[in-house]
Amino acid sequence: MPTPAPSMAIGLEDRLLAFAVSLLVGGVALHAATHVVADTRDYAHAVLTALLGALAWAVLEWVPLLGGVLAAIAWVAVVKWRYRLGWIRSGAVGIAAWAAAVVVLAALELVGIGSVSALGVPGA
Repeated sequence: MPTPAPSMAIGLEDRLLAFAVSLLVGGVALHAATHVVADTRDYAHAVLTALLGALAWAVLEWVPLLGGVLAAIAWVAVVKWRYRLGWIRSGAVGIAAWAAAVVVLAALELVGIGSVSALGVPGA
């Protein structure tokens, strides 16, 4: 008879699953936004962009007083770099990605999956 896994391993698996689902949701939102605002690439490109944007946000958000502004500028800069857009269109991608993330998260909540977020999409 196999021994049960320690509860710490289950917690780690749950956290990894929540991270993966949140990243995929962020990728869906970013992919939808770039499809509306710009020439879009494949979904994997959007997921990697969401991950890089989340990392940029995490690094700069803690800066006192200006952290939120610096993080938002860095996130838009990541989108600008990855999709080769201007600042205005990259900002529009951010707004559209936020709106798409809200819709996707609301749909997930309706089917009983409410413990995820949209990693890589600020404010979602």
